[in-house]
Amino acid sequence: MSEFIDYVFQRSTSLNKIDNSLYSKYNVKNGLRNEDGTGVLVGLTRISDVVGYKKENGKKIDTEGELYYRGVKVSDFIKGHDAKNRFLFEEVCFLILFGYLPNKDELEAFKKELASRYELPLNYLQARILGFPMQNMMNKLQQEVLMLYTYDETPDDISPEATLNKGLDLIAKIPEIVCYAYRCKVHYFDSDSLFIHPVNTEYSIAENILQMLRIDRSFTKTEASVLDMCLVLHADHGGGNNSTFTNVVMSSTGTDIYSCFAGAIGSLKGPKHGGANLAVAKQMELVIDKVGLNATDEQLKQVIKDILDKKFNDQSGLVYGIGHAVYTLSDPRCQILSKQCKQLAIEKNRLEEYELYHRFEELAIAEIKARKGINVCANIDFYSGLVYDMLGLSKDLYTLMFVIGRSVGWVAHNIENKLYSGKIIRPAGKYVGEKKEYIKMENR
Repeated sequence: MSEFIDYVFQRSTSLNKIDNSLYSKYNVKNGLRNEDGTGVLVGLTRISDVVGYKKENGKKIDTEGELYYRGVKVSDFIKGHDAKNRFLFEEVCFLILFGYLPNKDELEAFKKELASRYELPLNYLQARILGFPMQNMMNKLQQEVLMLYTYDETPDDISPEATLNKGLDLIAKIPEIVCYAYRCKVHYFDSDSLFIHPVNTEYSIAENILQMLRIDRSFTKTEASVLDMCLVLHADHGGGNNSTFTNVVMSSTGTDIYSCFAGAIGSLKGPKHGGANLAVAKQMELVIDKVGLNATDEQLKQVIKDILDKKFNDQSGLVYGIGHAVYTLSDPRCQILSKQCKQLAIEKNRLEEYELYHRFEELAIAEIKARKGINVCANIDFYSGLVYDMLGLSKDLYTLMFVIGRSVGWVAHNIENKLYSGKIIRPAGKYVGEKKEYIKMENR
């Protein structure tokens, strides 16, 4: 930034400051949050429900967390997964998109439908991905999603039926774009070997991700199952999460689904949303470097205190991976992923590391409760980074796995809003500056 621009910006901030007290004075729902921390009600949905508290006589009461997809508990899907030993993400996609559980024939037909859409357009790989490597993978994905607009014969058809058709293409193609763009990135910028494995139409999305990213294309049953579970747990989280809301806000203007997805991906890139798993990974690496895997509880307690006192990590005072905007006593996604993480840790001989995470989680929750008197829980980001690391995924891919899972929720909410709301989202903002007289140039 030039000295001049820096000067006028500093002057601008001193002249145009908005005092924090004005938010209360004008009853502004800052961050679209109520005073008790709950979200402002801005829409209706039948897609998913996030339960972390209840209201009794106008008072917020903390409860055990639950996540429902189309009225069905996500935990019930996990029981079905354990019993049937099958991949679930495609089944969850069907449920979220169409609102009911598919029978066996419907599920098989849907899986074939998705698989038929895996392939990228002719010459897309050479022209778009190999020809334009980029260091930031989230920005690259935004770019490629927008580029798919040019391959669509009717890109601006925003009817619910067309949105579903284009959305299915995005759900099916994004995993391939992610894997190929990553292999291209590490070749051009990190001098790694370049290999491109074709997508396998006999594989699930989770299996394809692993085989496309690995030079020998091999993976274990546990690895594929755990990654599938990550996608299931990220598939949707209500209409109020930032990226889904961004998608719906943009959709309400009548723009195309490719633009909506690009906006949602940009939202998910932010460290306060999808990028949180990277913050957890960095935090825990520093913790392990400081006290080791065999740290005592007292050593971990001291590190947690130092984090909260802004003396350790990034001096933000935040314990990343602990706390959630809705969940209070527990995050059901974290509880499920913790069990999956332990199974993978046993297979990878990293149980000691998992157990350190688990102890850190419990001690951090207790310390925050003691200091602030509030109930907090570990969220899904706490274990997802460790899971991805054990799967051999680069940090560049952590948030992209979130995108792959959440893409189905974005499509569903985009369609639901078109069908049942239809209004452009346009909240108000109050002007709190002074009214001034215009001053002629010679008098300034």
